Amino acid sequence: MARIMVTADPAGRRDAPVVFDERVLSIHLSDDHAAEQLVERLGWAISDAEELEQCAPGCFRRT
Repeated sequence: MARIMVTADPAGRRDAPVVFDERVLSIHLSDDHAAEQLVERLGWAISDAEELEQCAPGCFRRT
């Protein structure tokens, strides 16, 4: 099964949080609408990861 994962990558941290973890199938790219939705979710995750990378070391929230 294919997966896309996005994690924050702050310097010196090995326990960086995963902000996006999604199973993907070829159907996710089968038409423009489905592909746009996947790219939109990926974009949100990248923005979230960048935000986490900028915060102080104590601000990582585990859920």
